[in-house]
Amino acid sequence: MAIPNKVNSICCIGAGYVGGPTMAVIAQKCPHIRVTVVDINADRIAAWNDGDLENLPVYEPGLAEVVGEARGRNLFFTTQVEKAIQEAEMIFISVNTPTKMYGIGKGKAADLKYVELCARQIAKCANGDKIVVEKSTLPVRTAESVKRILEAEESNHSFAILSNPEFLAEGTAVKDLHRPDRMLIGGEQTEEGRRAINALVEVYANWIPRERLLTTKVWSSELSKLTANAFLAQRVSSINAISALCEKTGADVDEVANAIGTDSRIGSKFLKSSVGFGGSCFQKDILNLVYLCHHFGLPEVAEYWEQVVKMNDYQKHRFAKQVIDTLFNTVSGKKITFLGWAFKKDTNDTRESAAIYVAHELLQDQAEIHVYDPKVKEEQIISDIEYLLKNPSGYASSALPENWRELVVVYREPVMALKRAHAIAVLTEWDEFAEYDWQSVYKEMYKPAFVFDGRNILDGEQMRQIGFEYKGIGKGE
Repeated sequence: MAIPNKVNSICCIGAGYVGGPTMAVIAQKCPHIRVTVVDINADRIAAWNDGDLENLPVYEPGLAEVVGEARGRNLFFTTQVEKAIQEAEMIFISVNTPTKMYGIGKGKAADLKYVELCARQIAKCANGDKIVVEKSTLPVRTAESVKRILEAEESNHSFAILSNPEFLAEGTAVKDLHRPDRMLIGGEQTEEGRRAINALVEVYANWIPRERLLTTKVWSSELSKLTANAFLAQRVSSINAISALCEKTGADVDEVANAIGTDSRIGSKFLKSSVGFGGSCFQKDILNLVYLCHHFGLPEVAEYWEQVVKMNDYQKHRFAKQVIDTLFNTVSGKKITFLGWAFKKDTNDTRESAAIYVAHELLQDQAEIHVYDPKVKEEQIISDIEYLLKNPSGYASSALPENWRELVVVYREPVMALKRAHAIAVLTEWDEFAEYDWQSVYKEMYKPAFVFDGRNILDGEQMRQIGFEYKGIGKGE
C-alpha cells in the first residue's frame, strides 16, 4: 500500500467551526467521496445529526442547506474515532489550538496538546498508509512534530503530512468555501509528499479552479496562515487607532476610511472601525507569531506585531471607559443593555468577542449587564465571563464582585432587554439592530438615554433627532 494520488474516503477529527462546515462542503461537492466527521463530544455530534437543521451547533448562513443535502448520503457525524481513522485514506486534524495559559509561552504560544493527542491516536489506530492534513491553525514546523509522533509508533505504515490552512471568515464561511480566493496546500517536497499534495488538489478541483489551488512547501503554508491574519488584524488596529484621533479632532472615521480606501494601493477592506476585533484567529495567531519571533531571537519584530494586539485591547478598554465616563462616572446599579455578544454578525461564535471584555470592565463597577444576541445562548455568555475570570489578560485582569452572576441577565427577545435601560451598547453588527423602532425604544429608557454604537451601524443623526445621546466609534462631535 502507498500514499494514494486520489482518495475515496476522508475523516475529519474535530466537529467545530472549521471542521463541520469544511467537511460539509467537501461532501456536497464530492458526492463520490465518503466524508466522516468525528468528535469525542457526544452532544456536539448529536447536534450535527439533529433532524432540525436549525439546531446545528455552528450557525453559518447557508450551512443548514449544505448539511441537509449531503448528510446521510456521503456525510456522516460520529463519535467512533478509531473506526473513522481506519476507514479513511485522508485524515484532517481540525481541533482547537488555543493560546497557552500556563507554563513556557503562557499568553502567546499555541497550545498543541489536542493536535498531539490526535497524532498519537492516528498513529495507534492506523491500519495502512495515511495522508494527514493540518486544518487547525498551527505554528510553523508543527508538521515536523506531527510526523515524528506518527513515525514513532512501531508500524510499517507511511504518513504524508500536509498543511491546508483555512482562511474562512465566520459569517461567510459557506460562501468562502464555495468560492475561495485561494486554497493553500503545503507538503513535503518528496515523492510521497507530492502524491499527497496531488490527492488533496484532486479533492478541491471538483469545484475550485486549478489556478486558485496554490501548492507550497509545508513551512510556507503554515506561516502564510499566521501572516495573513496578522496583516488583516493590523489593518483593523490601524483604523481603530485613527478612530481615537477622529473623536478628539471632530473628524469622522468612516469618511477617513473611505478616503484612504479609494487608494488602489491600500484598498477598502478591513478598514471598518469598531470596538475591537475578536474571533478565534486574529489575536491567537498574532500572539503565536510574537512567540515565534521571540523564540528565534527577533525581539523587534515581536514587539511590532504585539502592538497590534495592544491597540485592540486599548480600543475595548476605551469603549468601556467612555460608557462609565459618560454615565456621570458611575454605572453601579445601572442597566446597561448589550445588543450582541457574538464577535461578529451571522455567527454564534463568541471567542475573544469584544463584548466579553467590555462586560468584564463594567461589571467591576457593579453595572447590571442585560444581554440580547439572536444566536448566542445564556450558558455560553456566562461561560465566556467565567473563562476570562480564570484566564485574565490585558485590561481584563481585575477580579469581579462576588455577586457578578446576579448582575448578568440574558434575554431571548430584545424588547425587555431594552426596556428601562440607562444605556445601550451595540457590540455586534447584527442587521436587525438597525431595524428596531428606536423611537419606541427611546420612550422606554431612562433619560438622558445613551447609545454607544460600537459597530457604527446606526444613523447617528437620526438617533440624535429622536433624543438619544449617541456616541459612535471614531465619530467626532
